[in-house]
Amino acid sequence: MIDFQNKKVFKLSKAKEKHLPKEILDLLIYGEEIVGYYSALRDYVVFTNKRLIACNVQGITGSKKDFTSLPYSKVQAFSIETAGTFDMDSELTLCFSGLGNVTFEFSAGGDIREIGRLISSCIL
Repeated sequence: MIDFQNKKVFKLSKAKEKHLPKEILDLLIYGEEIVGYYSALRDYVVFTNKRLIACNVQGITGSKKDFTSLPYSKVQAFSIETAGTFDMDSELTLCFSGLGNVTFEFSAGGDIREIGRLISSCIL
């Protein structure tokens, strides 16, 4: 489970969907489509049309993985922070009902506006 007390959860970069781990496909439900895939060193986040799935890879071998499913239906509010001139990172903060806030940090090159549109289309 994501540590909701930790301000920053992941520092993510856009990843190629052809490298998407097979385990994610096994978690999808009927009608659910992948719309974005971002990864950190070993951890990653997948945005679908219904939720986001965060994977925390654990242990030395990486064979143990924790998947956290965060449905858009539980989002009460969200904010995006675009990259600036000197601060090239952008952030997405989601406020989940009953869970609290979770913040994802994206490295330069991630299209935070695209993610904001996706979430808006799912929760508004």
